Amino acid sequence: MTEPQSLAGGPSRPGGPRAAANHAPAAASAVDLTKVHGSGDARVVALERVSVSFREGEFAAIMGPSGSGKSTLLQCLAGLESCTSGAARIGDTDLTRLSDGQLTRLRRDHVGFVFQAFHLIPTLTVSENIALPLTLAGRTPDRQWLDTLVEAAGLGARLGHRPAQLSGGQQQRVACVRALAGRPRIVFADEPTGNLDSRSAAEILALLRRCVRELGQTVVMVTHDPVAASYADRVVFLADGRIVDELLGPTPDQVLGRMRTFDANLGISYWSGPA
Repeated sequence: MTEPQSLAGGPSRPGGPRAAANHAPAAASAVDLTKVHGSGDARVVALERVSVSFREGEFAAIMGPSGSGKSTLLQCLAGLESCTSGAARIGDTDLTRLSDGQLTRLRRDHVGFVFQAFHLIPTLTVSENIALPLTLAGRTPDRQWLDTLVEAAGLGARLGHRPAQLSGGQQQRVACVRALAGRPRIVFADEPTGNLDSRSAAEILALLRRCVRELGQTVVMVTHDPVAASYADRVVFLADGRIVDELLGPTPDQVLGRMRTFDANLGISYWSGPA
């Protein structure tokens, strides 16, 4: 592999991801973020005055029961949903102050996305799928950077294949490389292992963690799985639209134990299997 590069183009930070994240600026943050759906009797508060920051060079997981607001928080931070009040920021940029066109350009240039569905174009090869967002944006791919990502994802022998010729895990690896191809400031991953078997899921999580630790990327992931969350440097827990706790250096048992504590103390039915 070539020398790991940070988003700024220099070597990845020494000291590991947590050492870097402790002193790094925020890649994304929310300040008193509130999101309300509907009105009157149909009014639902998805997020209530949430304040949280995710640092550059950090791998963070967001967890909570169904309806806790975790995916809504991710979408607001990514500029895919508007805030009812408060602020969502990418770096120092307040998304609530941007026009639709400015939001589109910011997402295109500074944000990567990985979803539960792979969203690959079936008629394009792996190489073409990876380069597609850059091509649409009129940007010239950085071949050295793409080669580094492809090697990290183990896709070198698959670049000429089409999605139908790949396993689910391989397709999600393509989606991860595509999200990272433009050197985004942050990658948002919403249940990226939700459609995968345990072995493929482990490969995706290891790839995301490697991209954080070796390539200086920043990843914020929504998951319901304690094992998936244990790959992260930090887990943020939501319940009823509010942040109720966080955990550093998590293990699967610690995550599950924390969730059971919430279940007992707050009367919340937390994850007990695939949602």
